[in-house]
Amino acid sequence: MNKKGSFSDTLKSIPQNIFSGFVVSLIALPLGLGLAIASEAPPLAGIIAAVAGGIVVSLFGGSHVTIAGPGNGLVIVLLASITTLGEGNLFEGYLFTLAAIILSGVLLFLFGVLRLGAMSEFFPATALQGMLAAIGIGILAKQFHIMLGIRSVSGGTIEQLMAIPDSFLNFLAFHPFSGILGFLSLVFLFLYGRIRNPYFHLIPAPMWVVVASIGIGYYYNLVLNQPTPIESELLIKIPDQLFTNLPRPNFSKWLDFDFLGVVISITLVANIESLLSIKAVDKLDPKKRRSNVNKDLRALGLASIVSGFLGGLNVVTVIARSSVNVNNGGSNRSANFFHAAFLVLFVVFLGDQIQRIPLTALAAILVYTGYRLATPENLFSVYKIGPEQALIFLVTLVTTLFTSLILGILVGILFTFVVHLFLSKNFFLFSLNIFKPNVLMYLEEQSGNYYVSVKNFCSFLNFFRLKAKLDQIPETAHAIVDFSLCDFVDHTVMEGIHDYQRSFMRKGGNFETIGFDIHAAETQHPFAVRKTLPVNVLLGLQNYLSNRQKNLEGFAEQLHWDYNPKLNNNPKGLDSFLFFDSKVINYKINSIQKKDRSFSIFDLSFSEGAFITKEDLKATFLLFKTPKKLPVFALDKEDLKTTLYQWAGFDDINFTHYPDFSKRFHLSGNNESAIKELFTSELIYFFESHPFFHIESNGNTILIKGKDRLSSLQEIKMMLSFAEDLSRLLIKQTASK
Repeated sequence: MNKKGSFSDTLKSIPQNIFSGFVVSLIALPLGLGLAIASEAPPLAGIIAAVAGGIVVSLFGGSHVTIAGPGNGLVIVLLASITTLGEGNLFEGYLFTLAAIILSGVLLFLFGVLRLGAMSEFFPATALQGMLAAIGIGILAKQFHIMLGIRSVSGGTIEQLMAIPDSFLNFLAFHPFSGILGFLSLVFLFLYGRIRNPYFHLIPAPMWVVVASIGIGYYYNLVLNQPTPIESELLIKIPDQLFTNLPRPNFSKWLDFDFLGVVISITLVANIESLLSIKAVDKLDPKKRRSNVNKDLRALGLASIVSGFLGGLNVVTVIARSSVNVNNGGSNRSANFFHAAFLVLFVVFLGDQIQRIPLTALAAILVYTGYRLATPENLFSVYKIGPEQALIFLVTLVTTLFTSLILGILVGILFTFVVHLFLSKNFFLFSLNIFKPNVLMYLEEQSGNYYVSVKNFCSFLNFFRLKAKLDQIPETAHAIVDFSLCDFVDHTVMEGIHDYQRSFMRKGGNFETIGFDIHAAETQHPFAVRKTLPVNVLLGLQNYLSNRQKNLEGFAEQLHWDYNPKLNNNPKGLDSFLFFDSKVINYKINSIQKKDRSFSIFDLSFSEGAFITKEDLKATFLLFKTPKKLPVFALDKEDLKTTLYQWAGFDDINFTHYPDFSKRFHLSGNNESAIKELFTSELIYFFESHPFFHIESNGNTILIKGKDRLSSLQEIKMMLSFAEDLSRLLIKQTASK
């Protein structure tokens, strides 16, 4: 029965995954072309990597909703490889790089066979962020000049950064039309998120840039009857014979030191980027599944080998496209396959249109991507965790910029080690427990809880040992992790522990940490380094309330309810609602609660996407307990997006006798008969005659969401009035039965 049900669910999900794969392909097409061009490879090399990754990883991978293809992180490595291995001949360098990609794929496959997926835990989180920021700056520095139509700027990242002012001041003298088009494309990408029209957002920002730039070319050709004012060297070129004369990788340098260095660099960065992306996307999976990272590494290795032999770039798991996949209903690996299939169709049937895409527009997309990787907000976020984390970030960033990726991450690891030694002020304890934290775990017989005790020292260097124990605990169980005997816990471990808390909560379990009350931290951030040594902790301003908080406090007093302004970074009970299936809850604050706990109002911070696509959102919610057991359902406003979702396989429960309600509202849930029984004519009229709110039921509680921002006091009063009227109506329906 389970197998039949699983197969039936897979068939039912195919329309959803086709739809999601199509949306992802709209982003993968310009990014694949742009990443290849940024690496000095043929444009189709990026598309080949996306197709190989989509097909091979969908068949053999161990993740569920990730998308595979060319990654941002390897642009700098591949660019250096193609320009140096060829000794001035870019085509020869490209052939040598294909050989390096194939050997890197072999190593990545062996990493999966040897179950080395946990090696990413040896890299401190802040140092990795510094490395990614350096990659972003490298992409931005190279592509900014091309965005303005200038391809003659040479040198390393620092030299290209220093040349940006000259290029910006002088680009009108080279290719003014192409440069202005590229600059306006960049402006649009920055403004895209501020456009509130939901229909406009059905097409991703990169595809808008591509479509608009192609449309400009057709306008000049068909309307003005003039040639496109974009120089031929600034347009994409695709060979006439796509499937013949494939490039042959050149393995003649496979014993050279420089060549082996490229293989190691590609393997290291591909491994880190893929594992980080898999880890991040697992948090977004609505079905709360955990990926088999070693199986995924094997699939990525095979895909890179196939891609290299076909002339494509290496294949990694990509976070931006994976986030888009989740947000558009992708539920299994078939979405990855369909995204590859659509890319093949684009190249075969729209080859002429692709060759009308200006390089300046693609460069603008990459400049924006580089900025998102290296945005100053990342440094500010790291500084909030602790000043020492900002220092680690900057040291890794600067070292990577002035040397190489491998040396940069090695220096980041070493510097993190030194910082930890300085913070702990105990060299003997530190050196004794570098790789061997004393971790004890056992199952409590009476309570059935798993108890884990961590002793002495816990950091990125030995976190894998603690993880090995925690991974043995079912996520539906109750785990208690005791740090009261641990003298030092670093930022990487604190962040990892927080991930376990969220994972257990999503599966219905409980992950509890104790012992931190005897630790001190430099900041109040939940990921800050913890240590038992005395430090000066600033506790001022705890009683300070903003004007809004004072108004909320006064409102709670009028109602004779309780008000709590404190931040709760681990709120309970919200993951049972469909709204949070593909979102990460950050914290709850400003809670107003009725004395009997039947009603509560609160502000919530949550995130969609991850890494460069991560968007932090805030909204005000209301919860109230229902008088009886209700079916699980979600009620949303009907619009073009929900209509498209319905075509893609999302159910919409309609009422024949209430066509206006069915037209205005999108109602979904598993038990259609029970939902239709609940939605009487009186309840339907209630929703039609009141202001709209997003409403969900998890069976015992109703969730009401306000606007896509924090609500004002007046809006909160309206929300509460709406909820009280709805509660009375449900009580009336219960009493009448």
